[in-house]
Amino acid sequence: MPKSQDPRLIVERSDGALTVTLAAAERRNAVDEPLLRALGDLIAGAGERVADGERVIVLRGAGGAFSSGVDLGAAEELAQPANAGRTIDAANDLVRGILEAPVPVVSVVAGPCAGVGVPIALAADVVLATSAAYFQLAFTRVGLMPDGGATALIAASVGRTAAMRMALLAERIGAPEAAVHGLVSRVVDAGDLESALDGIVGTFRSGPAAAIAQTKAAVNAATLVELSAAFARERAGQVGLLTAHDFAEGALAFREKRAPAFTDLPG
Repeated sequence: MPKSQDPRLIVERSDGALTVTLAAAERRNAVDEPLLRALGDLIAGAGERVADGERVIVLRGAGGAFSSGVDLGAAEELAQPANAGRTIDAANDLVRGILEAPVPVVSVVAGPCAGVGVPIALAADVVLATSAAYFQLAFTRVGLMPDGGATALIAASVGRTAAMRMALLAERIGAPEAAVHGLVSRVVDAGDLESALDGIVGTFRSGPAAAIAQTKAAVNAATLVELSAAFARERAGQVGLLTAHDFAEGALAFREKRAPAFTDLPG
């Protein structure tokens, strides 16, 4: 069985399905660089585990939330020039790993999914959400921009206008509306979640592994042609924003539960 070195991940393997649960419910499953790296390592090992019968990976969060994004409790550390790019790189590597995994990945979103949690969830091949779930690119609320490949993943699903709405206005998009826009694969009532997940996992468990892998790779290649460029653009922009005044002010305002006073100007 695959092991996680991070206690905030619960790793289970059963009948060809690897289930990884983000288990920091007290912080709504906020992530940091070590957690992103640990999750990325688990995903990266999928190719080696195919020979052992692994056919599908399930990502989910404990305590209702999928993930609230990067932990802003470490904002001062994130803003250090030597550290600014490391969490971004870890998130990018994780998203890339999900997309390149030779087995399908299913994300289960049963509540809040915000910040970098959004591209992590949407990188999955099937996104299963409950009617209570919502998605929010909350970056601009703390003086940042979307990262983790979000600018490519969101635009590929919803188009430019809806992507701008999510990225610039930082609105919460409920799961039913997200399904209309093509952000999620299926929305179910909370009581039907586990049976719906079992059906999806069962389809992949008994399906043609080689054909599924080739199909996944072909669809991603056709629809995410801008992903590598998006990673680079987001990293360049975000590193500068992380070390600027507005992020320090935005993170402080978030902790103090007040409106931020942004002052930085473009360029």
